[in-house]
Order: sequence, then C-alpha cells, then structure tokens
Amino acid sequence: MKCISKRITAAACAALLLGGCAAPSSAAAQYEQQNYDKSLYKGKMFAADLCVTDTDVPLNGYVTDDSLHAAGLFDLKNEKVLFADRIHEKLFPASTTKIMTAYLVLKYGNLDDMVTVSPNATQFSYDEQVCGLETGDTLKLYDLLCGLVIYSGNDSAVAIAEHLAGSVEAFAGMMNEAATSLGATNTHFVNPHGLHDDEHYTTAYDLYLMFNACAKDQRFMDIISMKSYTGTITSADGTVRTREWYPTNYYSQGLADAPSDVNVFGGKTGTTDEAGSCVILYSQDLQNNPYISIVMGAEDKVTLYSDMTAMLGAGISSTPAG
Repeated sequence: MKCISKRITAAACAALLLGGCAAPSSAAAQYEQQNYDKSLYKGKMFAADLCVTDTDVPLNGYVTDDSLHAAGLFDLKNEKVLFADRIHEKLFPASTTKIMTAYLVLKYGNLDDMVTVSPNATQFSYDEQVCGLETGDTLKLYDLLCGLVIYSGNDSAVAIAEHLAGSVEAFAGMMNEAATSLGATNTHFVNPHGLHDDEHYTTAYDLYLMFNACAKDQRFMDIISMKSYTGTITSADGTVRTREWYPTNYYSQGLADAPSDVNVFGGKTGTTDEAGSCVILYSQDLQNNPYISIVMGAEDKVTLYSDMTAMLGAGISSTPAG
C-alpha cells in the first residue's frame, strides 16, 4: 500500500481513508491543492511521505494472530504498508503513550533545564513502573526523557508534564493538539504515561505517526538505541545519587532474538491489563532501510515477541533491497 503525509490535516486524512492509498501526485495531493486555502498555506502540502491504508494488508509468510488487538509493519523508505491488521481501531495504548510525551519534550523542551520533582510524580504504587524519583529531587530534563523512553518511568512522565505545561491536565491538552497536527485523529490522551483511563486511547496507525515523528529527531534515535542510561539525581537535602535505567523491550535486553538480517534499534513498550502487551520498534534491514513495526494487545510477552519476530522476518527479510 502506498504512503502519505508527514503532517496531515483532519480533512485530508478523512479523504485519504475514504479513497485508499495515494502518491503525492494522486487524489490526496489534488484534494489538498483544491481545498486548502492557498492564501494561508503556500508550502508543500502535507500529503507527501507517510504510509497509509484504509484496509487490512496481508503479509506473505506471516499468519495473522487473531488474539492480538492490532499489528502493523511500515516500510519508511518505499512508503508502503507491508502489513496491517486493525490498525485504525481505537485501543488502550498503555505506556506506548510515552511516545507522544517524548515528542513534546523534543519539540518544546530545553533538555538542559533542571526539573524539580513534585509529590504528584511520586504517588505511584509499587507495581507501576517508576524511575525511583523522590519528592524534591532535581535532575535534567534530558535525564527525565531518558528515564521516560528507556525505562518507561511513570514518575518521569508526570515530572515532564508538570515542567512543560504546569499540570498533567494542561499537558494532556498539548498531547491532543500535537496528535491532531500529526494526523493522529483517532487519539485522545488524558495523561502522559498511559495508565488506564477509559477516555485514553489511540490506534496502531496513530502510534506509527507519532513514533515516525519522533524518529526524525536524532536525539530520540540516540536514546532508543542505548543499552542503558545512568541518570544523575540531586535529592532535596543536596545528596547526589545515580540510577541506571535499562530498556524494557526484550530485543534490547537480549531476551528475544530478531531475525538475523534485521537490526532492531529500539522502541517503546507498554503493558496494562486492559491494553495487553504492546511494543513499537524502529528497525533496519541489511541495506539500512528503515521500518516501524507495532504489535498491540498480546496476551503475554512471549506472544508479543513471537508475533513481532515473525512479522519482522516475513516483512523485512523478504523485502527486496531498495
């Protein structure tokens, strides 16, 4: 399936989904050229370079796992959807939410800022993923970003939200505005971390849009490829301590093996009872061509990585060199 836009308006997105796939010179671009107010916007139209499909797309050599909530494989170089299974269904995203949180940090934050951790960021229960922050701690925004992306710290997410927007509620508004600007029109966020809320949802395709936007920033790519990161934290009493954070995805941990001709750089995981086990990854083939893959709603980690590995093997390994 052909691909479309870096930033896509809601109107153009609706037209594309009704009309299927499109190249820049096809109906999608023509729609924009005919309907966009040229007095307001005279640059390159949004419908240019992202993958899209309005239907499921089968993948030779991969048997769709009906137990999953959704899955997709996107060829970024050739602008193709290699596999799509329910990628437009609204789902609970768990901590894959933090992709959008990271996007806003990279877009609006000064990574050298020193951030003070409030009590709101340290009220998570023992079984909710945290980076070990304490009330009154200070640390760089960059450290919080690494803790967020690498270790999926919910405390880091709240500290980031309050620093950038003043409150979790205001930050959620920023998240939704940014999602719309990226064409993620089936998304609604209420928090920066992804702990369950019935009004907090997205789709596999919308997560692809967000992750793809993050991947355009080399700082994000550098972070997701890290094997670990050591954060430096100053306590309220002035004591300095360090915390080492490791990636949560099994490929980076060495607990799952990607196909031999696929290089997994890293990505973002998420797990709640309602969302199931989820992961979105950035990978390359032997010719360094880039791909984004996503699996949502696996019943357990074994199923999650088994399906992801099978999809990568069938899609990337079989894709001709571009």
